[in-house]
Amino acid sequence: MLCPWPVMRLARAVREMGGAGTIRILADDPIAPREIAALCAERGWTCSTEEEGAFRVEILSV
Repeated sequence: MLCPWPVMRLARAVREMGGAGTIRILADDPIAPREIAALCAERGWTCSTEEEGAFRVEILSV
């Protein structure tokens, strides 16, 4: 999926999760890492790269 879809799906998944947790995202769009990192920074979530194309997002609270 091309951006903004990975970020939109991440935001929706966090809403549906309803609390603290971890979400793993797989994205192959070269813009996705910047978009995911920007959303995480804006929302106060921790984001790290697991491997090429895979990101782990830690949600401490929603």
